[in-house]
Amino acid sequence: QVQLVESGGGLVQAGGSLRLSCAASGRSFSTYAMGWFRQTPGEEREFVAAISSRGYSTDYADSVKGRFAISRDNAQNTVFLQMNSLTPEDTAVYYCAANGLITRAATRYDYWGQGTQVTVSS
Repeated sequence: QVQLVESGGGLVQAGGSLRLSCAASGRSFSTYAMGWFRQTPGEEREFVAAISSRGYSTDYADSVKGRFAISRDNAQNTVFLQMNSLTPEDTAVYYCAANGLITRAATRYDYWGQGTQVTVSS
């Protein structure tokens, strides 16, 4: 069982940056691949980025490639999402999720956080 808690969301102007954190409970964090997803009202949850259990592999949605960076600190049971050059289109609730293998499929993730709101003003 893994509990996930996101933090770091907020209001930022276009062009700005935010760093999201996702703190995990449980001793098996380093065995899980981690993903970040985002969702806006009325839309399906959208893949943003994922990282393998040891951090050797990463994957990004085309819409964020070159602007966002996912990383993790297994000693601190935390995964991060550094978001740069934000645009209003990045406005969403951002969720972190844990799964056995790195994947873009939200349905494959076993554990989810409660989400953190990111709002980018123009």
